[in-house]
Amino acid sequence: MKNHLESRDIRRVMVGTDRSETADRAVHWAAGFADRYDAELFVVQVVVPQYPSATEFGAAEQTRADAANNDLAHFARQVAGERGHALVITDVDPALAIVRAVEQEAIDVLVVGNFGMAGRKEFLLGNVPNRISHTARCTVIIVNTLASTGEQASDSVRTHRPKGDIPPFEPRLVARATQIATVMAKHGLTELFGQSDEPDIAIRRQQAKRLRTALEELGPTFSKLGQVLSTRPDLLPVEYIEELALLQSHVPPMTERDVVRVSEQELGVPWEDVFKSIDPNPLASGTIAQVHRATLESGDRVVVKVQRPTARAEIEQDLALLEVFAEKVGKRPALNRVIDMEAVFKHLSSSLHRELDFRQEADNIGRMQGVLAGYDRLAVPAVYRDLSTSRLLVMEEIQGIPIKQAPAGSERIEAARQLLESYYKQIIVDGFFHADPHPGNLMWWKNRIYFLDFGMVGAVGPDFREHLLLLLMALWQDDAAFVTDVTLMMTGAIDRGDLDVPRFQSEIGEIMAKHRTAALAEMQIGPILQEMSAVALRHGVPLPASLTLAIKALAQVQLATADLDPALDPYDVAGKFLMRWVVKRMGTALDPKTLIYQSQKLKVRALRVIEAVEHLIGARPGEKLVVNFRANSLEDMVHRTGRRLALGLTAAASVLASGLTVMSTGVAEWVPITFGIVAGLLTVGLVIDLLRGR
Repeated sequence: MKNHLESRDIRRVMVGTDRSETADRAVHWAAGFADRYDAELFVVQVVVPQYPSATEFGAAEQTRADAANNDLAHFARQVAGERGHALVITDVDPALAIVRAVEQEAIDVLVVGNFGMAGRKEFLLGNVPNRISHTARCTVIIVNTLASTGEQASDSVRTHRPKGDIPPFEPRLVARATQIATVMAKHGLTELFGQSDEPDIAIRRQQAKRLRTALEELGPTFSKLGQVLSTRPDLLPVEYIEELALLQSHVPPMTERDVVRVSEQELGVPWEDVFKSIDPNPLASGTIAQVHRATLESGDRVVVKVQRPTARAEIEQDLALLEVFAEKVGKRPALNRVIDMEAVFKHLSSSLHRELDFRQEADNIGRMQGVLAGYDRLAVPAVYRDLSTSRLLVMEEIQGIPIKQAPAGSERIEAARQLLESYYKQIIVDGFFHADPHPGNLMWWKNRIYFLDFGMVGAVGPDFREHLLLLLMALWQDDAAFVTDVTLMMTGAIDRGDLDVPRFQSEIGEIMAKHRTAALAEMQIGPILQEMSAVALRHGVPLPASLTLAIKALAQVQLATADLDPALDPYDVAGKFLMRWVVKRMGTALDPKTLIYQSQKLKVRALRVIEAVEHLIGARPGEKLVVNFRANSLEDMVHRTGRRLALGLTAAASVLASGLTVMSTGVAEWVPITFGIVAGLLTVGLVIDLLRGR
């Protein structure tokens, strides 16, 4: 064995284990091998999480992982002495985690056991030793751990030679920080962080243009950061938003070798085992990933989204620098007048981490499929989940045309209406929407509109959805005063004493009047909301981030529907949808179970109000007898009133429930009869109580 590897300078050996008996045989073999070369031995164990880290069970798993690290360190010292090191990693993909650890620790030789290598089928399904041997870029030795302890494992060793050398380490943060500072200084961006708020719009536009140019020069990561920021008018002035929206990602396409290497690392097998062919020319090339057409062995035509091999490392590196920057200079008053650095960093970090995990995009597609289930002219591509990972996404190829080229006809008209209505449903009903519906992400195929690219989605909570529902209804009814009230409720500024509410309402009314007199094809609710957002910012009451993203998406989709059907009235679509939704909610509220539940809640709340009144007037027993004596009549009256109110409400609910159930064909006959009897008894009781109280 030594002769076979004597040409290599072996300084670091790594061995994987799951602490089973067979895996520990590989550890002992690796310890002997490292000893012969006087090399360091790294024993690595991958713990596969079963629960999210934020949950109680996830925290318990992390505690067990910490304990496993201590045990593994003790085991490593036992087998290799001071040269032994332990490394416990928590990851859902053991093979890929080990490969990454090899690169991070600059390992020369990796040793793994052959346990689980049980034929071609298991190999294709992701056998860990085979996946490691295929993807690791160092020498891999697979030892026969199934042999008895007394046998010589060296007789059953298979060596995998790397195709290339271990890639160099990423540049240090200091070098990258120096490069960023140099580019910023070249474009004169130090003015942005050093001077007070500039009132001249022309100067602000010039600064914004220099910022865009600098971000483009800094490369893919900063271009992506600028693109994300262009969706947040609540964080940046409008001049910067408009300029960043023009950002172009000057990203060279990935090489065929990189595309194949990432694909095979994620699939765990040679790409030929999965794909019949892959088009070498990219369909699209972005800052994080590249998309190629391909054909599966089954003959299905698909598109493959492959993450750039350096994307995660570059983004993590630049985010680390941005975090330091935010901590050091983010609290300077001059800078905070231009940008909220803490909010920017938080938003960028969460957005980019989501986009780096393609599994989240696959989940978004699945969720949107459910949201659009009621629309026969809208669809999303199917996802091949068994072939998709965090860095590889395989989807059905949408073999269509841009929606502007959709053939004229009833299908196109109906699709336009459904597209617009679906966004009201996505935002108001489901609280989950496609946040980037520009024309490039909407395709026409099989007489349907397909949504593409779910890397950017938005989510809104139930309270916010209620406010937005009221806001759209107020816009539909052209009620500027109520629009103002709802807007202030959304921003939490309803009780602001320093806010000039009449002026705020006047500006909102002017926006609504301007759009109401526009041509039908120009009557877009999205632009109205965008202008309202700008007014709110001027008055120091910025709208929530979720609303600004929803506004941008709604504006984009309404431009698309105007191209499909210029005669479509967005107010009419919104109004009819809102009315149907409100009626549906009222129908749900009239459900007998809901009525009974709400009546009981009302009874409890009424009693609590009565108790509060008793405490307020001192009707509860106390030390002063005169107070109790004088309050007794009032106390009796309050109790009597509460009792009669509860009887009356419950009787009314029973009557209504009896009437509703008697008309239902799916309810047994005894149910309405029972409700009727209960209603009669409660009514008799109420009458008796009234007569006795005279």
